[in-house]
Amino acid sequence: MGNKDMILLFVSGLVLVVGVLVGVAFLTLMERKVLGYIQLREGPNKVGYMGVPQPFSDAIKLFTKEQTYPMFSNFNMYYFSPIFNLFLSLLLWLCMPFYSMLFSFGLGILFFLCCSSLAVYTVMVAGWASNSNYAMLGSLRSVAQTISYEVSLALILLSFLFLILSLSIFEFFCYQEYLWFLFIGFPLCLVWLVSSLAETNRTPFDFAEGESELVSGFNVEYSSGGFALIFLAEYSSILFMSMLCCILFLGADIISFIFFLKLGFMSFLWIWVRGTLPRFRYDKLMYLAWKSFLPLSLNYLFLFSGYKVFLFSCMI
Repeated sequence: MGNKDMILLFVSGLVLVVGVLVGVAFLTLMERKVLGYIQLREGPNKVGYMGVPQPFSDAIKLFTKEQTYPMFSNFNMYYFSPIFNLFLSLLLWLCMPFYSMLFSFGLGILFFLCCSSLAVYTVMVAGWASNSNYAMLGSLRSVAQTISYEVSLALILLSFLFLILSLSIFEFFCYQEYLWFLFIGFPLCLVWLVSSLAETNRTPFDFAEGESELVSGFNVEYSSGGFALIFLAEYSSILFMSMLCCILFLGADIISFIFFLKLGFMSFLWIWVRGTLPRFRYDKLMYLAWKSFLPLSLNYLFLFSGYKVFLFSCMI
């Protein structure tokens, strides 16, 4: 690969990251507006026209505030864990399957599983390095929740990988040209959606930031810039999981406008759930993961693998 190719890849990746960050900014605005109307109020409406520049003014405020550091914290790990958290959530977007073949490699699903698994460590380190009991308790709950639901996510992915026999995300477009996977595995689609909510620590599974009992979870000792980076990482993950839901189950072509409408609707579902559902009990969260989702996803995995074996035996 020549120098010009490397420069082109770098510039294209930079444009992608900037686009994701702008999308995250407007996702926060949409969330505040939608939650406002759900609660019979207007939401942000003072800054600019209808509050449109509000996310950018919030970003300026957060990054220009004074940064406080706990005296007994492990400073280096405390400082860098939000940066790595945002880095990993933005790194996930590199497996997005573009027709221009930006970074669209054949092992996109494997790349997604590796990067999403690494994000657990940043949360754990952030809670531990803060040297606070509340932060440590929040990080432990978040890690246990994330690891539990990653199991069902991986098994659901495996079920569909048996169908397409490829680890490339681009193959999902080809196989869903005439029939969406939503109709083949509708229960799996619902399980994936609920597991994605738990994976991104969103309501009704926001135990990592259970304000009513944990003050603010693993990020309680973070202020200004560090808090903003954790906030950006969470919303970037929400956007990515929404896009993955569209790719896996709604099979839209990435160059069509309909794909982005579906992506917007899936992101709206995250906000809609937050505005309507109360927080789960923690023991019920674990019960749901290990005693409901795990057997269901395992049974579907055996079903789809049996389909493939049956088809191969018929072909032979």
